[in-house]
Amino acid sequence: MKKYDFLIVGTGLFGAVSAYLLKQKGYSVKLIDKRAHIGGNVYTENVRGINVHKYGAHIFHTSNKEVWQFVNSFVEFNRYTNSPVANYNGKLYNLPFNMNTFYQMWGVKTPEEAKAKIEEQKQEYHIADPQNLEEQAISLIGKDIYEALIKGYTQKQWGRKCTELPAFIIKRLPVRFTFDNNYFNDKYQGIPEGGYTVLIEKMIEGCDVQLDVDYFDQKDVWDAQADRIIYTGEIDRYFNYQYGHLQYRTVSFETELLEGVPNYQGNAVVNYTDAETPFTRIIEHKHFEMFGQAITDCPDTIISREYSKEWQPGDEPYYPVNDDKNSELYAKYKALADAQTKVIFGGRLAEYKYYDMHKVIERAFEVVGQL
Repeated sequence: MKKYDFLIVGTGLFGAVSAYLLKQKGYSVKLIDKRAHIGGNVYTENVRGINVHKYGAHIFHTSNKEVWQFVNSFVEFNRYTNSPVANYNGKLYNLPFNMNTFYQMWGVKTPEEAKAKIEEQKQEYHIADPQNLEEQAISLIGKDIYEALIKGYTQKQWGRKCTELPAFIIKRLPVRFTFDNNYFNDKYQGIPEGGYTVLIEKMIEGCDVQLDVDYFDQKDVWDAQADRIIYTGEIDRYFNYQYGHLQYRTVSFETELLEGVPNYQGNAVVNYTDAETPFTRIIEHKHFEMFGQAITDCPDTIISREYSKEWQPGDEPYYPVNDDKNSELYAKYKALADAQTKVIFGGRLAEYKYYDMHKVIERAFEVVGQL
């Protein structure tokens, strides 16, 4: 068999960026993936002219100019701005929490009025040092918005009561006292024109790629083909779960083609924040890349209802559950990984860490730069 400098297990974003950077340094690279397609969870599939985000919405955003120039060197990114809408019992609210949300909830029209309303609701609870997500949320935006737009959605997403979740989870959500519906604060934002699969294809161009193979079915054979391994899968699986399973949340999708419906919900993302609706959100894929008249010119649309559930063996792992128990378990696996001389562990699953896409790229820059 041909000998490579590097074998990369996984063709997701971390694996693809690493492959490109290594190839630029003159190394020979082979990539393998257990799925029948490249791209991991950022994979997009063209259906009737619409690029469907097969594993959920992926919106690229960063303030790192180097990263933005890097991804745009492969494919041009469009002007998409993430401005989700929340549906709570049939009423619509703008996200992230901003003056539009406060007006919709309370009728307030100035930042001072909004701040006063939030402060009034915070004072009822006397929370000096938030100990969980519920307390942190009320401290940030008051009881009304917490009850309507956070509580039910978060408990569906994580499968746990908000009082059982750490406070830091909610700190990622922006709270603005302006009429700005842009979810992200980053300087750069968009979707690759033609979908993420095109981006991944350009990154791994010139590398040998083999799909539909499970690394662990013939691990010794694959290891023998390369001097070094970059592994992007679940770290606990690599070590045969010897300390037990790490926990994840996983997501399932109910995707539907709506023929003759050019515009189903008017927005790419609508969150359903009540506890009774079983899914967390509906994605309408065409709005990621079609704007204005182009929406009407495409006669059909495709939507995906997203359901969050606890991960079980055989499911695709999505979100690490970074509580104390799992963090302690991961530390044990990381000690084993650090002792490896031939294998490099990188990416969301191998590092058991929630990474936005730009952070995955930054991490790949770092890892490959250290080789």
